Amino acid sequence: MSRVMIIGAGGVGGVVAHKCAQMSEVFSEIVLASRTESKCKAIAAQLSRPIRTAQVDANNVHALITLLQKEKSELVINVALPYQDLTIMDACLEAGVHYLDTANYEPIDTAKFEYRWQWDYQQRFMDAGLTALLGSGFDPGATNVFTAYIAKHYFDEIYELDIIDVNGGDHGHPFATNFNPEINIREVSAECRHWENGQFVTTNAMSKKARYTCPDDVGTFNIYRMYHEELESLSKHFPSLKRAQFWMSFSDSYLRHLQVLENVGMTSIAPVEYQGQSIVPIQFLAHLLPEPSTLGPHTKGKTCIGCIVRGLKEGKEKVIYIYNISDHQACYEEVQSQAVSYTTGVPAVIGAKLMLEGTWRKPGVWNIEQCDPDPFMEDMNHYGLPWKVVELDPNFQLDIVES
Repeated sequence: MSRVMIIGAGGVGGVVAHKCAQMSEVFSEIVLASRTESKCKAIAAQLSRPIRTAQVDANNVHALITLLQKEKSELVINVALPYQDLTIMDACLEAGVHYLDTANYEPIDTAKFEYRWQWDYQQRFMDAGLTALLGSGFDPGATNVFTAYIAKHYFDEIYELDIIDVNGGDHGHPFATNFNPEINIREVSAECRHWENGQFVTTNAMSKKARYTCPDDVGTFNIYRMYHEELESLSKHFPSLKRAQFWMSFSDSYLRHLQVLENVGMTSIAPVEYQGQSIVPIQFLAHLLPEPSTLGPHTKGKTCIGCIVRGLKEGKEKVIYIYNISDHQACYEEVQSQAVSYTTGVPAVIGAKLMLEGTWRKPGVWNIEQCDPDPFMEDMNHYGLPWKVVELDPNFQLDIVES
């Protein structure tokens, strides 16, 4: 019997609930909890077997502890907001429950996400005999595992890494985000940092771009360099890396809308007074934008996410590209969600499976690349995220220009 609690009922939470429900041999009892239980009930009504739902405020440690103890949960899959990572970790420690998330902690009043707050929990989880697995989404998550897998099987040493995340889908809206609008816009608007020669180098947000052609007829897109949290852990756990960069595709329409919204202050996280009330502009904007979980029926096209790794094997330089392609419509047909939520939710379920089976269970706080990549990679092929590996010309380079 494996009792799992999913916290969060957005687009990713829906995918996690669907996939856990499909795997009754692993997840024997499932509770889906959120501040808005009606969202949980709507997801539960879609599933192939019954699950329980619950209302809980993920900012309230006492309420979380009470619910975890009542349900006798063995593992929490945290797909709530990154602001709530630490309260959920605190509750797991008190209730004696293993922990997994897909994104690192970010203070609500500072647009700065980094792992140090969660890494500080290492000794507490070790002393409690509990496992906390960080970043088991796609990026971070599968891209970290891709890097570990390639380093293990294809190289003696890796020294350059480019993570490329392309969403070639079209949802039909002039401006919308494929996951939580507030988190998405904070992330995209942040200063860029990339790893180079032993340190992080800071540049202006979205100031570098390249034109990239995806394999398998996904298309050609503008990709922009930005900071993403897996660079922090990968540069730590693969110290041979001389350079590591993260790239994401954005349409011209998205960037024009974002620039205008930034210019008029709508992306600000600082509260403002309006008609006697304090409001946060970016939270009000998020309220106006389409709910990401509603985009599935209308989104067409594919995602292509992968890693280009350069290094040495037996003294010769090689460049290896490992990637997954997911179709938005195929994802919707299976779990009623577009591919961005699907590619985040499925790795969370795979990570949870490996923890519950004992394959990835060891006391402490761990980034996903610190675990053996092989069982995760095998499960990706089995549970809906098939991947490919190709060797590129050793002279391959992204053609980077000012944007």
